[in-house]
Amino acid sequence: QVQLVESGGGLVQIGDSLRLSCAASGQTLSNYVMGWYRQGPGKERDLVASIEWSSGATSYDDFVKGRFAISRDTGKNTVYLQMNSLKPEDTAVYYCAARLVIRREPEYWGQGTQVTVSS
Repeated sequence: QVQLVESGGGLVQIGDSLRLSCAASGQTLSNYVMGWYRQGPGKERDLVASIEWSSGATSYDDFVKGRFAISRDTGKNTVYLQMNSLKPEDTAVYYCAARLVIRREPEYWGQGTQVTVSS
């Protein structure tokens, strides 16, 4: 079992920055890919960014590439999502998730944290 707890969401203005954190516990993450997903009002949950825990390799959705950065602190077992130049369309509940490298879908999810970008 992997427990995931997100934090760092809030209400910001257009162009502001936020950093989300996801603290993981329960077992080693060396076989996992950690991802940040988001679900906007009336939309499906989409993958925003991911990072392979062991290698640090990252990938991003085209809508956030160049604005968002995912990273991890292996000593703190924490994944971060640095979000810059925020836009109203970034408004969503952001979820942290853990997926085994060999699987296609996450096995574990956090509870989500709300990000609202006010225009």
